[in-house]
Amino acid sequence: MDQHELLLLRHGQTQWSAVGKHTGRTDLPLTAVGERQAHAAGRTYALMHHAEAPALVLSSPRARALRTAELAGLTVDETTEQLAEWDYGDYEGLTTDHIREQVPGWTLWTGPVPGGESAAQVTARADKLLDRIRAELADREVVLVGHGHFSRVLIARWIGLDGTGGVHFKFDPASITVLGHERSVPQIHHLNVPPS
Repeated sequence: MDQHELLLLRHGQTQWSAVGKHTGRTDLPLTAVGERQAHAAGRTYALMHHAEAPALVLSSPRARALRTAELAGLTVDETTEQLAEWDYGDYEGLTTDHIREQVPGWTLWTGPVPGGESAAQVTARADKLLDRIRAELADREVVLVGHGHFSRVLIARWIGLDGTGGVHFKFDPASITVLGHERSVPQIHHLNVPPS
């Protein structure tokens, strides 16, 4: 029998996410829009939650993720740094366009991240988290409340792509992605479902 589904919920909008600034360690609150998005994400989750038993809910320890979970009506069982956003190091708070003024053609997925995490390090962290929750999925649904870039790496690793394959997936604020299996083959069941 295939395992239960894994649901990823990205936090709602923050002041920096609204303008495309890289937000890793900086602990910003949700904007008013982000709070409304998080409430709406709770309605979307209620429609997508198929399991009878309560899900195991893990969250990034950042305030924006915890507040999103709270407003979505989720009870967080555990916070973990494994779900923290990509550490952008010296590029924290900068947009990609700003970074490209100094490093032409730079992307997070292929470029260096001075003082932060490399794509390989983020991929290794995602793999450790997925290894940890696979046993849980045998018994119940799991919800991970986190961030955009790191969640995109999780999606890529779930289906066997290199972590940098996350570049191909969009994951908007307060949206939900559902990962599962078909006949034991990992699948993306729903991608970037907006809050309703």
